[in-house]
Amino acid sequence: MDEEVDKMTFEESLKGLEEMVRKLESGELDLDSSLQVYERAIALRDHCRRILDESERRVQKIMETSEGTERKDLPVSK
Repeated sequence: MDEEVDKMTFEESLKGLEEMVRKLESGELDLDSSLQVYERAIALRDHCRRILDESERRVQKIMETSEGTERKDLPVSK
């Protein structure tokens, strides 16, 4: 499952995450299904977070280059 998620774009991951939340909030899933959906939602959330962190680093690097300043990368939050 993680390999599949890792290939998704941010937009695909976010859309999938929103769908997982709708399924969980519906209250129509049994416990096992709820756990499977929750597990996938966590994987999607983590993937979105990694993409956003990388995007933040890229923007910071672009800004540093355009301003001619040296700044260290922010630590990656987990």
